[in-house]
Amino acid sequence: MDKNLVHIISKSVKGEEKAQRHLYELHRTRWFMISMRYGKNKMEAEDIFQEGLIRIYKDLHQYNVKKAKFITWSSRVLINAALRYLQKNSWMMTISDLDPVMNTADENDMILDRISTQELTQMIQKLPIGYRLVFNLFAIEGYAHKEIANKLGITEGTSKSQLSKARKQLKKILESQLKITRP
Repeated sequence: MDKNLVHIISKSVKGEEKAQRHLYELHRTRWFMISMRYGKNKMEAEDIFQEGLIRIYKDLHQYNVKKAKFITWSSRVLINAALRYLQKNSWMMTISDLDPVMNTADENDMILDRISTQELTQMIQKLPIGYRLVFNLFAIEGYAHKEIANKLGITEGTSKSQLSKARKQLKKILESQLKITRP
């Protein structure tokens, strides 16, 4: 790890505002992009971002350089803050326990590899909350379905189903934006 970052973190833990500001400046873009993926719009993303920042700085003393990179640790803190924020706002009511759906990938799914992060974020924001949460946690953050199920209080089958439906809906959104016609 960069010794300068360790120094900045150390000073931030001690409450030095200049160091806290510097830490914020170094990571704000990544943190905000995470917030944008979990929020349904910019206003909700800003709320998530704010709660995430509070949590990051509050828990900063718990960060262990030997266990994880700072950006990985802070991203997880922010994701957990996003989940808490969304839970407070009744997202659980929108995730239904459905039969598992098998993942069906085809060559059109590779289109997602060719779009910008900003375009993908905008498409993800259009997803219903259950789809959005599972898609973010699985496809972007790398959580396994079992972990997602535990975090969200759903079954693994529901997680798989929500992911499959999210992918299908993202594909439809992309097709409509690009006016792709199906064969």
